[in-house]
Amino acid sequence: MKQAAILLALVFQVLCVCAQDSIAYRGLTIRHGDLLFVGAQSENLSGAINRVTQRTNNTSFDHIGLIEIAHGQPYILHASSKKGSVKEPLDSLIRIDHEATRLFAIYRIDSIYQNAIPKAIERAHQLLGKPYNWSYTLNDSSYYCSDFVERAFRHIRLFELEPMTFKNPKTGEFDEFWISFYANQGREIPEGELGCNPNGMAANPHIHHVGSFHGL
Repeated sequence: MKQAAILLALVFQVLCVCAQDSIAYRGLTIRHGDLLFVGAQSENLSGAINRVTQRTNNTSFDHIGLIEIAHGQPYILHASSKKGSVKEPLDSLIRIDHEATRLFAIYRIDSIYQNAIPKAIERAHQLLGKPYNWSYTLNDSSYYCSDFVERAFRHIRLFELEPMTFKNPKTGEFDEFWISFYANQGREIPEGELGCNPNGMAANPHIHHVGSFHGL
């Protein structure tokens, strides 16, 4: 009788843990290990990122983060331009940092790669506390948003690094924003160096769109 009670208790604990792997959020069911993409704006840094990386008319993102569900609450692990690499409640990103019209899209890693999520979350935690990488050139002392997520899943090479471009595809010339951006840093534009970006990651064939919502 005692053994049966212990077994039932263990089963209940397992079910509770599994139940916390997904929650209802803004009309969607989001899961531990999902990816959050943030819609791009037309101006400033957001617009500049999108202008040189947008691949389709339906995909326009300037930020990406990794969702962690802990104790039944959703968190976002990401490299923030304002806070550096942090873990914060998902609500704080959506309510404080963005206006009501901003689009947020949830993407999910295909089922064959789901077993890589625990290690990706663990790796993301190891990256926390580093400053934001304003050079967008890869290094181990600071990260930008897509770099942060790529590193989290690097153990399965879910995302591939690609040569970066800062040229506006409509003109074939360097975007004026990036010319000024790197001149202010006293750097040359890192054209052709390896990197990654939210629009490129959203086009990855091993992830799929779950749904979208707008900020408050």
